[in-house]
Amino acid sequence: MKTNYQFFKSLVVVAAVALFAACDNASTQSASTTETLTDYSALQPAAAPMEDGKFVCQRPAEDERLFTSEAIEAEIQKVCSMLTNERLAWMFANCFPNTLDTTVHYRKLDGKDDTFVYTGDIHAMWLRDSGAQVWPYIPYANDDAVLKAMLAGVINRQFMSINIDPYANAFNDGPTGGHWQSDQTVMKLELHERKYEIDSLCYPIRLAYYYWLVTGDDSIFGEEWLNAIANVLKTFKEQQRKDGVGPYYFRRKTDRQFDTLSNNGYGSPVNPVGLIVSSFRPSDDATVLQFLIPSNFFAVSALRKAADVLTKVNKNEALAKECTDLAAEVEQALKKYATYNHPKYGEIYAFEVDGFGNQYMMDDANVPSLLAMKYLNPEVIDEQIYQNTRRYVWSTDNPYFFRGVAGEGIGGPHIGYDMAWPMSIMMKAFTSDNEEEIKWCIELLMKTDAGTGFMHESFDVKDAKHFTREWFAWQNTLFGELIVKQINEGRLEMLNSIDLK
Repeated sequence: MKTNYQFFKSLVVVAAVALFAACDNASTQSASTTETLTDYSALQPAAAPMEDGKFVCQRPAEDERLFTSEAIEAEIQKVCSMLTNERLAWMFANCFPNTLDTTVHYRKLDGKDDTFVYTGDIHAMWLRDSGAQVWPYIPYANDDAVLKAMLAGVINRQFMSINIDPYANAFNDGPTGGHWQSDQTVMKLELHERKYEIDSLCYPIRLAYYYWLVTGDDSIFGEEWLNAIANVLKTFKEQQRKDGVGPYYFRRKTDRQFDTLSNNGYGSPVNPVGLIVSSFRPSDDATVLQFLIPSNFFAVSALRKAADVLTKVNKNEALAKECTDLAAEVEQALKKYATYNHPKYGEIYAFEVDGFGNQYMMDDANVPSLLAMKYLNPEVIDEQIYQNTRRYVWSTDNPYFFRGVAGEGIGGPHIGYDMAWPMSIMMKAFTSDNEEEIKWCIELLMKTDAGTGFMHESFDVKDAKHFTREWFAWQNTLFGELIVKQINEGRLEMLNSIDLK
């Protein structure tokens, strides 16, 4: 374990905070060219709150912050001292600690670290969001014992939640019930919502794996972990649909078609070819064809990480083999069914397939997405097919790509027409090594914050002052992660060349 830690720590020093997947020896090949970037040079950011010529900090007052990490506060000061663009420094200082400031509830439960993380303006804990929200803080865990304990608490809470119900995507802080208890599925009082999504089971594995690599702390991999992995495997195998539709069904009385499943709650039919059904997307919208390709790739990556832990920490070769065997099966099915020969872009990844030969071509902003695969799991994708796909999804050939006078990006049916998600712009930057393109992305993010100093769920590409969700911690922290990544990869000069006031 010491060898793993030393290797990973050195990578953090010389490479990106976010792209931990370098530990997987992913391909270092990258696109050598950049698509033509839309000219938004005449677009100016909205006015931001100022006092005495300085930007007004948008963080809660110190005594109102839910959690404080000395290591993160030191990093904020360090980064802001390096950035010469005052607006960018202000936005970073607002965004990077937003998860800690406003969503983290840390305590002890039966003597163990326990952390319940709000997703922002919804006071429930999503397995996906919580794993992504605290992800950027992992590299600082060894510098701050309190932060390390909080991260361990998130992981403990996630494993416990999976064991309550591996088909649920979001949880209450206890058996409190809630608005969605009337959904026609097997609800429990601990559940906020029960939309089954592959990525909900992958994010906790991803978080725990890299926490372990950085800290060397294997105390998180006890009985709760072993039970959680057994539940993940059981769920994924059930949702390969080899023995019928399985136990999961979901219906909701709603006027929104993406909030419920067809065919008595089992969704559209699939051919059991080895892929795993994801009834819902990371957006919490129902899939059209239930083999969601980005999430199946994520499952391959997560299962192999789980196997590594099971082998090295738990010495459980049988369970590790189950993980690697399932990962291999899904990977082979992806090679056969995941691609489409596009007349303009060549071989690209489909967004959803059904195993019968049908393919649904689009991309959604939520992560995992086709665009984000190089950010989440670069070691399991084909680089050339990905680059072709990347060009496709950032074009008007993707039905959910929107462009207007105020900006552009990928959205999805969750919000609808003309609403681009800053998350997609960040993923475009995360998956690029072209400084011009990365700078363009960061400038567009700065120009579309509506003067708030924060990221939002989505903004109108015709008028960025029209946006959804003032408080969305995942996107805020992700923006901070993006800026730290640029500094760690030697792009401080690029950041300081940004000339936006």
